[in-house]
Formats: sequence, structure tokens, C-alpha cells
Amino acid sequence: MNSGIDLQGTFIESLMELGLPADAAKAIWMPLPMILMIIGATVGVLVCVWLERKISAAAQQRIGPEYIGPFGLLAPVADGLKLVFKEDVVPAKSDRILFTLGPIIVTIPVFLSYLIVPFGQNLVITDVSLGVFLWIALSSVAPIGLLMAGYSSNNKYSLLGGLRAAAQSISYEIPLALSVLAIAMMSNSLSTIDIVNQQSGYGILGWNIWRQPVGLIIFWIAALAECERLPFDLPEAEEEIVAGYQTEYSGMKFGLFYLSSYVNLVLSALLFAVLYLGGWDFPIPLNLLANVFGVSETNPILQVVTASLGITMTVLKAYFLVFLAVLVRWTVPRVRIDQLLDLGWKFLLPVGLVNLLLTAALKIAFPVAFGG
Repeated sequence: MNSGIDLQGTFIESLMELGLPADAAKAIWMPLPMILMIIGATVGVLVCVWLERKISAAAQQRIGPEYIGPFGLLAPVADGLKLVFKEDVVPAKSDRILFTLGPIIVTIPVFLSYLIVPFGQNLVITDVSLGVFLWIALSSVAPIGLLMAGYSSNNKYSLLGGLRAAAQSISYEIPLALSVLAIAMMSNSLSTIDIVNQQSGYGILGWNIWRQPVGLIIFWIAALAECERLPFDLPEAEEEIVAGYQTEYSGMKFGLFYLSSYVNLVLSALLFAVLYLGGWDFPIPLNLLANVFGVSETNPILQVVTASLGITMTVLKAYFLVFLAVLVRWTVPRVRIDQLLDLGWKFLLPVGLVNLLLTAALKIAFPVAFGG
């Protein structure tokens, strides 16, 4: 069943009907998804910051923000404005170019990764055949920015913090890639659209959460470590080398690190929903419901409803995972650096390899269930 409306095709056809040539219509369309992606990611960060405050307040039995706008909704906006107008201090004898490039290199790949996140069959900015691989490749750029930030600060604490942050990021990228590779093996594709389509047709029973329970746990632990979320927030914890690579940063440069952390959390939640929770797929197959009510799959109203439900389901699944990440932050103690690295290299890596080999064996033994 076609999950919703082809927005790109409809938009271009509408402009062509107004007399514009096809190339001009495509040129007008191209920047719109990028702008929408940046706006959506930024709004997602504001919502996450607000949720962080309210959920942590509920976990600790206190009120949280109330008076900064209705229900405290303007608290994240106040945070952003404070960072924008705060003085940008650059340390003496630091490498000014690298000091500025560090937060930029950390932030840009995270935003670019939103290009592959699908909200429906045709509700994706770009459906590249190597979508998941592109995300892993872009995320591997972040350690360079972290090292650059620590080295350029002319501060030994920052340098050590940058090295530890890069070590953490690299340690958990490998188990993360192994868990994603098991999903790609079952889907016979690295495209996020194909991965969701492989899970569709049987509702909640077809989601990868049942076929990859071990990979699901590995992915989420590794994603929290990549986002530097507690209990893995050692690179920026105050008691761990005085806030690490961020020690010398202030103003909007610090704000970019702060922004990238939350943007990465939302991105990880969305990709988790796509890889393991069926993406835009509804728990009950929509084509089954359409057949029950005698509605044709080509009905325009059904397509609009399907597209709307697809966006809603993707966002709700991502919200649930963000809620879990925030709750974990306020309930689990921080680990030590040796425990963090041991977990990545000595536990998650071998378990991820065994899970990959087991997935390959199950794919051969049960090709219908595991995408043979």
C-alpha cells in the first residue's frame, strides 16, 4: 500500500500547471525540504529541552518551569536567546580557526543526517540507497570536531576531555554499526524506505523489535553514548576534567555543542523508530482496515489519512524514546570512564558480532521471517 501522498511530485506538477517549466519547478522545490529539515530539527530541540525540564521535575517530585510562557514553554527559547547574546570568548594563544571549526564540524553532520529520515513512503527528503550507511559515515565525523575543539583550546584539560570524548564516540560507533548491519541484512537494503517497507504488512507483528531484541538494546545503548547522554555524559560532566572539551567555550559556540547533542538525540530516536518500530507503519495494517470498510487504496482521502497517520506514528514513537532517554538521565548514576570503555569494547562489540552472525544464520534457516 502506498503510504500517503507524493509531496514532491504533487508540488512540481502544481507549479507546471501554472506555466513553469519542469526544471524551474524542481529548482524551487529543492531548497524547501532543507529549510523544513532545519526548522523541524530546531523545533525538536526546543521540545526536547522543555521535556527534559518537565520530566526531570516530575521524576524528582517538583514543579519545573511554569512562568516562562504558558506551562514554561518559552524556557528553551530563553535558553537559546541567552546563548546567542552571550559574549563569545576566545582563549589567548588558542588556534582561533580550529576553535571555531570544532563546533561547526560536530553540528553540521547531525543536521545532514535528517535527510534520510522518512515520515512516509514519499515523505522523505532524499531516498538514497545507502541511507543508513550515510548516517553512520556522517556520525563518524563528530570525533574529529571533538578532538579539534579540545586541541585548539590551549588547555590541557580540554585536550584530555576531547581525547576521551573521541574515544567514547569511536568505541560505540562500532557496536552501533553492527546492530544496523543486522537490520540491513534482513531488509536486503540500506535504504530507510526499504527497511520500513520490509516491516510493513503485518502491523506491529512485523516490526523488527521481535526479530532483533538484542540489536535493539545495543543500538539504544550506543545511541545514548553517541549523544553523550547520562549515564555516558563523561565528556562534558563538570566533575570529569572540568567539563572536558567544552571548558573554554561560551556563547553560541557552546550553544552549537548543546544544540548538536539534542539534535542527535532526536535523530537517534527517529532512526530507532524507523529501524525497529516500523517507522510510519501503524500497529494495525491500514490496508486491512481499508478492506474492512470497503475503501479503495487509491482513494485521495485515504492517502491523506495514511500520510497524516505516518507522520504521527513516527513522531510518537520518537517521543517515547526521547522520554525514556530523559528518564534514564534522572534515574541512573554516571559510569566511570573505564566502565564505559569496557562496556563498549568488551561487551557490546562481541555481543553485536554474535547477533550479526546469528541473524545471518536465521536468515538462511528461516528466509520468510528474516528476509531471505
